[in-house]
Amino acid sequence: MSSGSRVVAFGEIMGRLAAPGHQRFQQAMPGGLEVTFAGAEANVAMSIAHLGGQASFVTALPEHAVADACVANLRAVGVDTRHILRTPQGRLGLYFLETGVNQRPGNVIYDREGSSVSITPPKDYPWDEIFHGAGWFHISGITPAISKNAAAVALHALREASSRGLRISCDLNFRSKLWTWKAGLRPHELATLAMRELLPYVHVLIGGREDAAAMMGIHASPGSTDPVLDVSRQIKALYPQVTHVAMTLRKSLSANHHNWGGMLYDSALDEVFLAPLNGDRYQPYAITDIVDRLGGGDAFAAGLIHALNSPDLAEPQTALGFAVAASCLAHSIPGDFNFTTRDEVEALMAGNVSGRVNR
Repeated sequence: MSSGSRVVAFGEIMGRLAAPGHQRFQQAMPGGLEVTFAGAEANVAMSIAHLGGQASFVTALPEHAVADACVANLRAVGVDTRHILRTPQGRLGLYFLETGVNQRPGNVIYDREGSSVSITPPKDYPWDEIFHGAGWFHISGITPAISKNAAAVALHALREASSRGLRISCDLNFRSKLWTWKAGLRPHELATLAMRELLPYVHVLIGGREDAAAMMGIHASPGSTDPVLDVSRQIKALYPQVTHVAMTLRKSLSANHHNWGGMLYDSALDEVFLAPLNGDRYQPYAITDIVDRLGGGDAFAAGLIHALNSPDLAEPQTALGFAVAASCLAHSIPGDFNFTTRDEVEALMAGNVSGRVNR
């Protein structure tokens, strides 16, 4: 593997238009929506930069002032944007968010067809420049779901990163509303078909058991006493190059009350680690007043990548604890971006859960 520390993330960034507070769309519109920018891989790059790492984000955006604002937003939080392509064709993708509360779930409406990144071909990206000096490449299963072309770009990017010896991570992120670009196939069938081409390049695989079932056809064996270990071993058997399998462990009690934790399978040790721990026992964080849950999984991915990429955090239990704490704190911050520092993450890891004001 390359010894470089810079993380390159590739994917789509969109405008996020959210109804204020907990309003329904029909309450908020016509009227004002809260506009920010968001996208799985962009969220990861931003979070890594905010934690003190080096992160680059690669995408394609149209040539207009709103896309200028998007790029400026990424630069402002420390993300390297030199290799974002600006294209005369295509548009900025959007998604609309209605935040859930209590027993009412949230709702996301995508408006991404024809976005610049969905139509820009692999040859338009300067891969030699993009990966020069980098040590890690990150992508998610959302990117190949956008369009047939985006799936081709994802595969090309993975081959380019692999040929240069980069460590590669992928967050499965199954989105049934997006996997629609091949007629005659149901979303999970198309996802499974596409991901079979991508996963042989991945070393660190992130995703829940539901993702593994929907996108890989992997289920825990009947009667398994440790379903997480069972699924992880099945993934390793299919893809021997995988070094780690990570999953968030979310128990949803209501839309704004979740218990939050995570697991990490280290294939070299053939061992599963859990976090957070109370002594030597797993005890999830009780998040009883969620401000914004979107981007929580991306914050977990970013925390894990940053930790595994940092010698002083790379030990499996420490890396997982860091990822879970970072993603727990992300639930307290409006928007998809995780404006959390390494010091704050390590304070939570050390047991500072009171939320008292720092004076």
